[in-house]
Amino acid sequence: MDNQVLPPVSLSELQNLSNRADTVMNRLRDRVYAPGSEKKLELSFNVRSAAEMVGRSEKLIRDAEADGRLPEPQKDPETGRRTGYSLAEVNRMRKVFGTLPHRAPGDPPLVMAVQNFKGGVGKSTLVTHLAQYFALKGYRVCVIDCDSQASTTAVFGLNPDVDVDEDEDTLYPFFRHGGPATLHYALRATYWPGIAMIPANLGLYDAEYEFAARMARDHTFVLDKLRDGVESIQDQFDIILLDPPPALGMLSLSVLRAANALLIPAPPNNIDFASTAHFLKMMAATLGEISQHGGARSYSFVKIVATKMDDQKSAHVAIKRMMDAVFPHDVLQSVLKDSAEIDNATANLKTVYELTGPARRTETHKRCRAYLDAVGREVETLIRKTWPSHHSDLRKEGIL
Repeated sequence: MDNQVLPPVSLSELQNLSNRADTVMNRLRDRVYAPGSEKKLELSFNVRSAAEMVGRSEKLIRDAEADGRLPEPQKDPETGRRTGYSLAEVNRMRKVFGTLPHRAPGDPPLVMAVQNFKGGVGKSTLVTHLAQYFALKGYRVCVIDCDSQASTTAVFGLNPDVDVDEDEDTLYPFFRHGGPATLHYALRATYWPGIAMIPANLGLYDAEYEFAARMARDHTFVLDKLRDGVESIQDQFDIILLDPPPALGMLSLSVLRAANALLIPAPPNNIDFASTAHFLKMMAATLGEISQHGGARSYSFVKIVATKMDDQKSAHVAIKRMMDAVFPHDVLQSVLKDSAEIDNATANLKTVYELTGPARRTETHKRCRAYLDAVGREVETLIRKTWPSHHSDLRKEGIL
């Protein structure tokens, strides 16, 4: 048997490996991003669903269409039946009937980071689905992708390598010396009514180096620059979701400083939950240390949400039970269970909320949608509790 020592791998061979990986990624992107096409929201709601979303009866909607307060609905030329309402049309109904759930001018915008220093815990899955859940409810949402991997950017229909310029479209210019004074330059509308976003791409990784260089000279610039940027645009939105990189770096620390609420995804397995425990310890220690330079930060709420939960695995059930016992007031009651529906949608750069046609009628889809809706409702309630203008309605609903 030949015990020949393995030859060293040269830089040129590493470059060849990188080039081949690029070939695979380009083929995948060609499959997902059709040339010259833009991602569109194909959701449609019948009059019953629209009435439930708007909070008014079908009759009131028909009356408003008849008297001109709402436009005549589109109808199938053969059957004469309504073809359905888009989300934009549902929001128009909400505006006419005064049922948009926007915060009042005196309510603080909710800036929530979905954060864990470990990758693969469902961070971007939560961000994209929560953003779309809130949009379906009629809120004004902004998603800021702070992760150079740009998974959230891709789900919202942008090819990070083609559609996003790090020198013009991402957070990177804002962090550079002499960069823009606000984040308005990077805001762009998405195909989802009610959702704007600031995208990311791999070039954002360079911001970490920029931060490291500036940290030695000016702590407050690094710590609170993102917070200043968020404050420059927050009046336009009810909810701002921050998707940070899964690492303890300058960008992640900036996100922690910019947010006023935290949602921590934590799969109930030994390795991932151990990482979450380390994250909480590191976060507390790090925030305590940097508060000496930039002042202390507090949060409206900090909640842990169990993700990728599998009821068929006894270890998952045991760890989730322990989480509930140790963190009785800090863990969401709702659980985001492991679902092939999410994996299949993500493989096509979609979310479960975007699926249409027969895919929406399967039992698997209905179960997954129920998990997502439950998490969304619980987080929505936490957010509404931070808005004084919503307290009266929350009391009527028996929540306060």
